Amino acid sequence: MDPYDLVELKEALPEENPPAGAVGTIVHVFHRPELAYEIEFTDEDGRTVSSVAVTPDRIRRV
Repeated sequence: MDPYDLVELKEALPEENPPAGAVGTIVHVFHRPELAYEIEFTDEDGRTVSSVAVTPDRIRRV
């Protein structure tokens, strides 16, 4: 997956608020210490409501 790809959460992130099925945009790829993606979630008006780093097993490309 690459920056600006749309992804969907496979499971809720209760510690961060996005529910399962939330769709966000990859804004950064971390390669160390392990592969992870910074995902930005926005509201209907395009305002950021959450930005979280997740491992690839917690998301799928939309």
